[in-house]
Amino acid sequence: MMLARLTAKPEGKLAKQLCKVVLDHFDTQYSRELGEAWSAARDILTSPSCWQHAVLLNRFNYPFELEKDLHFKGYHTLFQGSLPYYPKSLKCYLSRIPHRIPSERHQIGNLKKYYLLNAASLLPVLALELRDGEKVLDLCAAPGGKSIALLQCACPGYLHCNEYDSLRLRWLRQTLESFIPEPLENVIKVSELDGREMGDAQPEKFDKVLVDAPCSNDRSWLFSSDSQKAACRISQRRKLPILQIELLRC
Repeated sequence: MMLARLTAKPEGKLAKQLCKVVLDHFDTQYSRELGEAWSAARDILTSPSCWQHAVLLNRFNYPFELEKDLHFKGYHTLFQGSLPYYPKSLKCYLSRIPHRIPSERHQIGNLKKYYLLNAASLLPVLALELRDGEKVLDLCAAPGGKSIALLQCACPGYLHCNEYDSLRLRWLRQTLESFIPEPLENVIKVSELDGREMGDAQPEKFDKVLVDAPCSNDRSWLFSSDSQKAACRISQRRKLPILQIELLRC
């Protein structure tokens, strides 16, 4: 999630939904890790009205009218001119003030025109510097936003989207179906494999690999209505670095 100090303040109703168990844990951990920077990060993390969602336009069903409307509302393009790699086919917009457009519903046979995501999610995609014809693996692909972003950047010779969690795998398949035209489906493979084993099973098969490793998902748990589950999640998150290291080694 991109953090930026904005003027909007949290509403009282939203503030009451904060899970004290999680917030207390964050205050202890992140004040130690981030020092003075934690105060500013905390303000944004606890204020949903300040969260910024970028609008990634789908080049396979380009929304020209929406793009005009975004310009009219003061949205600006992300990162252009500030990064060494930024393909012209990638169009992503962000509002200068807290504002969110509604997400589109999944409709079988109809391609969506845009995808909502955290703007920071594009950074690893751009760092990969994907070129036409390259073979690329998205190791932990669900819900599919980074796979969609990769396909906005270039036309890979082969894109392997892997997701080990069966529930998230269905979400991934639906995302790809919503954004990718049928002709491109021939170069995309979706699998449900343990990412920690793919390196041995398919050595040196890919030109580039994107690893969006499972994370603690702090933002969601901070607003959990079940304090017991939240406390359990805090305990489980301590094991995540081991899983992340195993995925990176693979």
